[in-house]
Amino acid sequence: MNGQKGNTMYKYYLFDLDGTISQSEPGILNCIRYALDAAGLPEPSEKVLKTFIGPSLYDSFTSKCHVDHDQALCLVAKYRERYNVTGLYETSIYDGIPQTLKDLKEKGAKIGVATSKPTEPTKKILAKFDLAQYFDVVVGSNPDGTGSDKQVLIADGSCRFIQLERTGDQSAPEQEGTDMPQADREEAVMMDDSKSEVKTQIHEKDAVMIGDRMFDIDGGHACGIDTVGVLYGYGNREEFEKAGAEYIISRPEELLTL
Repeated sequence: MNGQKGNTMYKYYLFDLDGTISQSEPGILNCIRYALDAAGLPEPSEKVLKTFIGPSLYDSFTSKCHVDHDQALCLVAKYRERYNVTGLYETSIYDGIPQTLKDLKEKGAKIGVATSKPTEPTKKILAKFDLAQYFDVVVGSNPDGTGSDKQVLIADGSCRFIQLERTGDQSAPEQEGTDMPQADREEAVMMDDSKSEVKTQIHEKDAVMIGDRMFDIDGGHACGIDTVGVLYGYGNREEFEKAGAEYIISRPEELLTL
């Protein structure tokens, strides 16, 4: 279906980043090791380290390394210290992603990213691999890693699609993060322009969330939209089936035939 014109099944496509667009494991794991070593903490097994990919760093450090709030914030800051210089570029793009994005765009779809990674590194990754041209909306967490609740990020992204439609300004993709505390972000999307209103403004069959972990599926469903679990990332079929993903795919190109 490469290069074909015509409509897509959905009007809006929201993608997770790590494990969905980018294969970011080397950079993420190296930065986790760097942060733990700097803090003098033991390194978990490789299996445990890989579970850091997907959830927020803060939540992963507190739950898997059993540290308190202040220690977790220090670990996140140390992680960012290496990631923003080196780890950011220890990544690659999954085969099929560039062409799939191009095909979706040519068919008239609006495309966005909703990721727990901070917005600025997300924009740099998309720019490095020449993918920024395909995205109308980019929503990430705050620079310090706060504001990373996936449901709120997806709702934020959905609201931005609506705003883009209302303003009609498609000359420059909206790629600024909200850079505000989690509670304020939740209030911003949950007032009368809320997640419940997102459900009425974006019909459930107009939008879809694509991701590689149950957090993406749960977040999409909480916002009233369909979801796609990708098997080429860090999740698995059992995880997606348990979360109730509408679709499970093995290759990015399958998005064109949903």
